[in-house]
Amino acid sequence: MTLKIAADKDTGVAVVTLDRPHRLNAVDLATAAELAAVWRELRFDDTVRAVVLTGAGERAFCTGLDRDAVVPQPNSPYMQDDPLLRIGPKANDLWKPVISAVSGMACGGAFYLLGESEFVVADPTAVFFDPHTTYGMVSAYESVLMAHRMPYGEVARMMLMGTAERISAQRAYDIGLVSELAPPGGALEAAVACAAVIAGYPTEGVQGTVRALWAAKEAAQAQAYAQAPPLIALGNLPDERQAELFAGRRSGEFRTR
Repeated sequence: MTLKIAADKDTGVAVVTLDRPHRLNAVDLATAAELAAVWRELRFDDTVRAVVLTGAGERAFCTGLDRDAVVPQPNSPYMQDDPLLRIGPKANDLWKPVISAVSGMACGGAFYLLGESEFVVADPTAVFFDPHTTYGMVSAYESVLMAHRMPYGEVARMMLMGTAERISAQRAYDIGLVSELAPPGGALEAAVACAAVIAGYPTEGVQGTVRALWAAKEAAQAQAYAQAPPLIALGNLPDERQAELFAGRRSGEFRTR
């Protein structure tokens, strides 16, 4: 198992933890399948009324798709398989509130999870960035999701600057990506406290509000998602060239703003 699930039946809060700290909580194909299964199982568990999503260890919340994951692709620009499309709660028809608690890095495919969370709580170690363009890839689904969470100029800068910049927890709070800055090491506790409050409210009203909030943006998101596969097919470098760029990266050469 690459996830940990702990549910408190007294508060109605479940904590789902990405448990691959040795891989910076990157999502491999097994983890992707487990996430989809967990969200769908939680739909039927009436004792869970709110969920907190976090990552194990201090270095990362999630760093997206595991670089070692092998994802065969059809030889067509009209058919692209993205294993991360089904890792979020909304993609699995879960309309219970989900709060993300972020410490350390949240980058790339992590935005599939943050984008389908109701809000984000972070501690001062949190940093946000998207490496796609640096390694010759189109940031498509991630850009669409973050465009609904951040001002356009901020998300455009993050996606286009790649690994050259990281958004600090403070900057993320200032622009609205993060809703609360917790004390060092306190993101999970703060997120659980919020979840416990929400879980204490009448369930139908809470879930209806979550559904209404998502409805406000899902039509535009669906239209943008429809453009993503051909953009990725046209814009991504061949896998071997991406691997060369990734292998030639130099750690520590970035600014944090």
